[in-house]
Amino acid sequence: MALAQTMCSSFKQESWLAIHDLDTDVLKMALYTSDASLGADTTVYTTSSEVVGTGYTAGGEILANVQVLLSGTTAYVTFDNPAWAGAGFTARGALIYNTSKADRAIAVLDFGSDKTANPFIVQLPAPSATTALLRFS
Repeated sequence: MALAQTMCSSFKQESWLAIHDLDTDVLKMALYTSDASLGADTTVYTTSSEVVGTGYTAGGEILANVQVLLSGTTAYVTFDNPAWAGAGFTARGALIYNTSKADRAIAVLDFGSDKTANPFIVQLPAPSATTALLRFS
């Protein structure tokens, strides 16, 4: 089992089908252990190998201040760093998903190793056309 950092293939297709509206839909980030099997073929949020522990609620955190931006020919999405206070858990990666659209998967994140912190904050790259996690060029 493994986590493979990627934009989910189903999200790419669903974007062309106008299923997602990231300006108005509610997005969440769920955290997962190293036992999770998530990658390009992930299509929906799952509780399998999701983190369990103090300060974590199944389903994860709502992503705040989501913005869809354009820079030159690249569209990208930015949002605030999600955080869990009183964290008593370890996570290896995350799934960004759309709760407004039947919990459809958007992207998988691999933290590179197990992470434990209190508070637990997912530090995102700078929001730009070349560094944002979610972008179409």
